[in-house]
This record gives sequence, structure tokens and C-alpha cells, in this order.
Amino acid sequence: MKFGKEFKFGFSTVGVQHELGLPGSEFESDWIAWLRDPENIASGLVSGDDPFSGPGYWHLYREDHAIAEYLGMNAAWITVEWARIFPKPTTEVRAYVEQDGERITQVSLEESELERLLRLANREALSHYREIMSDWKSRGGFLIVNLFHWSLPLWLHDPVAVRSRGPDRAPSGWLDKRTVVEFAKFAALVARELDDLADAWYTMNEPMVVARLGYVSVSSGFPPGYLSLKAYEEAKVRLAEAHARAYDALREVSGKPVGLVESVSPVTVLGGESSLAELVLREQLAVLDAARFGTVGGEVREDLGGRLDWVGVNYYTRVVVSPGGPLGFRVESGYGYSCAPRGVSRDGRPCSDVGWEVYPEGLFEAISLVSKRYGLPVYITENGVADSRDALRPSFIVSHLYQVARLLEQGVDVRGYFHWNLTDNLEWAKGFSPRFGLVEVDYQTKKRRLRPSALVFREIALSREVPYEVALAGEWS
Repeated sequence: MKFGKEFKFGFSTVGVQHELGLPGSEFESDWIAWLRDPENIASGLVSGDDPFSGPGYWHLYREDHAIAEYLGMNAAWITVEWARIFPKPTTEVRAYVEQDGERITQVSLEESELERLLRLANREALSHYREIMSDWKSRGGFLIVNLFHWSLPLWLHDPVAVRSRGPDRAPSGWLDKRTVVEFAKFAALVARELDDLADAWYTMNEPMVVARLGYVSVSSGFPPGYLSLKAYEEAKVRLAEAHARAYDALREVSGKPVGLVESVSPVTVLGGESSLAELVLREQLAVLDAARFGTVGGEVREDLGGRLDWVGVNYYTRVVVSPGGPLGFRVESGYGYSCAPRGVSRDGRPCSDVGWEVYPEGLFEAISLVSKRYGLPVYITENGVADSRDALRPSFIVSHLYQVARLLEQGVDVRGYFHWNLTDNLEWAKGFSPRFGLVEVDYQTKKRRLRPSALVFREIALSREVPYEVALAGEWS
């Protein structure tokens, strides 16, 4: 079961998760403030791990790129951290903004205003991102540039203040239409400065996770931890608008394909109608549906639809639901993301260090569903397992890449697989304890060490095939 010569094997980087760890790498953002908040730490809402103690990619990118190359990786998606580029407000830069009531339907900037925006930017950080990306490109690597992976500038989102005072009395992030406008400005500048290095773009990572965990599942440890179904619906619309306006800004400069990445989990329904699965999927895919079809908030908007060139799918496990709850469904414990750490699911499947059920066939289901729904090329932009002992990861890699090979054999347009992750990193509210890396990181010394599973990945990536004996046995089907 072979992968074609154009198929991409890759890794990913995110500012808060990877860049920090050595002097000179620091920056401030909503997530960093949230992770360091004493009340969050005291309550156990976040781990208490200091995000400034991370793996140090900002300085050690050459070492990590060399490791990735050794492991057979030929692609990367690299996030440009908005809060690092614009630590101070950009609201003084004038943009043409077209509105229809509360809807942001167009944002554009004159060249003179782009120059003003550049003067406000952290030019040293922009230059350093160019160095990082140029190093990867010099190794022959394919590069996707991402504009948003959860972290916002503090001047746009102060989550601790939102939680304590409410979103009408503090910078409220994706509840504020101003964030849509400023994101479009950011996209325009980054496209102008870095498009020559990018092979593709994507606007944002898992927008529906941002909305759901920030405003519904508030015990998850995601900012702002403000329980409000109304805010959840508002954030959903603003995120859809932000993607569309960033897509337009990128397209003003770039002819490269622009995608959107979402977490997708196939749905198993217990004790209810199968139509419940579509309800759950609509929630997962709301921003993708808006980008492709223009549907959001119960209406169809021409200013949102038709703004999607490829789809990124982050897949870790399935979701099992039953009828009930304010959203129409209730997640069942003992399956998917709701298992005991290092335990066994109710289906008898092994579970990761963070209690996520290993369910490889779900990857086949998720990609098949997305491919059929949108009719666009698909990248698997995240897939991995928290496994400090490296006990599950070797079989996890083989079993999931077997499913990718099955998809390719059936003619599904899957362009690449990005393993989460190359190195251990900060896993948001959970801190540094979850170990997702093919490469172990000593956070004190920043030394890297290959785990045995890395060599399993390397064999498949370099040979560009799932081992024949595995495919023949059909063990992972």
C-alpha cells in the first residue's frame, strides 16, 4: 500500500506550544496570560506549567528541521503568531469596512495603510519567521503558513477580565467584530511579507473548538471560560467572518491555495436516531460549511461562501453521543475523548495518557466524510497520541497511516499527513505532561532524543508505503 511521490509527510509548529523556552523567545498573548493566571492555577483549571519553559523552537528550529528531514518529512505547517507580530493595537490603521447590520462583509486596505501597518509590526519577529521558513524551504520542504492557532493579542482578548467582568466590559476576542477587521489586516500584511515562501495558506486552526471550549465546555481550561450559549453562537459567526475576510485579504496578494482546518470526529449514536450524528457534525463543521456554502447562523451569506480551496482535518478519535443537552446531544463517557487516562474504553480499546480512545478507523470515516461533503483536496493536518512511554505510538502510526493508504487506494484526494507532533510541546491547559512527540524533549536542557516510534514513522515516510505484512494481515482495518 504505497503513497505517491507527491504525498506529503509533515510536522507542525505553533507559537505558544513550540516557540517559547529560551531567552529572547518570549511574547504575550491571551493564552499566555490565561495559563499564568494565579486563580486558574489555584483552581486546577490549568496545569500551572510556565509556557515560557517550552521546547524552544524559536531558537532551535534548524535542529528540529534537520530531525524532521531525517525522519522523511517533506512538509511543514508553520504558524505566524499574531500576538508576536502585533503586541500593540493596529486599530489606528484605517481599513475600508463594509457592514450589513452587524455583519462584516468586506475589509480592504490601501497600500499606504499597509505601509503604516508594517511600521507598527514587530519587524524583527517578521524577519525571524522568514529565517525559519527559509531554512525549511532550503531543505526542499513544502510549506503551509497558518495565521491563527487559538492565541490572540491581549489588546483584542483579555480572557481573565472577560471571565471576571463579562465580555461587554473587557476586550472580548471573537465576540467583537473589531477582531474580524484586525485579523483581515494581519492576514494582508503577512501575505505581503511572506507569500514568496508559502506553498499554501490556511487561515485558522479548529475555530469551532475555540468557540465550544471557550463558551460551552468551560471546565476544559480554555479561555475565556465564560459560559454562554449566546456567546458561543456569536463566536461561531465571527470566526466564520474572520476566515472569509482573511481569505479575501490573502487572495488580494497570493495565488496560492487557502484552506481552513477543523477538528473532525466521526459520530457514533447510542440510543437515538442516526440523524443525531448529522446534528453533531454540523456543529463540528459549522465554520467549514460557512466557508464552502455560506451557511451560518441559520442563513446563507454570499460574502462567506466559496472561500475554501482545501480542507485540513485534525483527527484524534471519535465522539459517541446520546440525545439530550442544550445542544441536542450529550457526549457519552468511556469512549472517544472521554476515557480514563491509560485505561481501556467501553469498547475495549486502549486509551492515551490523556484518556483519548485509539480508534484508527475513525480517520478513514472522517476523511471520507469531509471529502464527500466539500469535494476539495484534504490534508490530515494533525494526528497523534499522548504517550510518554511510547507504548501505543508505534502501532498508532502504522494503524492510522494504513487508513490513509486505504483512502488513497479508493481515490480520495488526500494530499498529506502531518503527525502531531515532531517534538513534545505545551498542550495548552494540560501543560507539558502530555507527550505527543516523535522526539522527546528535556524541558530543562532542551535536548532532543528520538523515541523508537520515530523510526517506525521514518521507515514508512522514506519507503512511502505501509509495510506489506501489515497490509496483508489487514490488522488495522
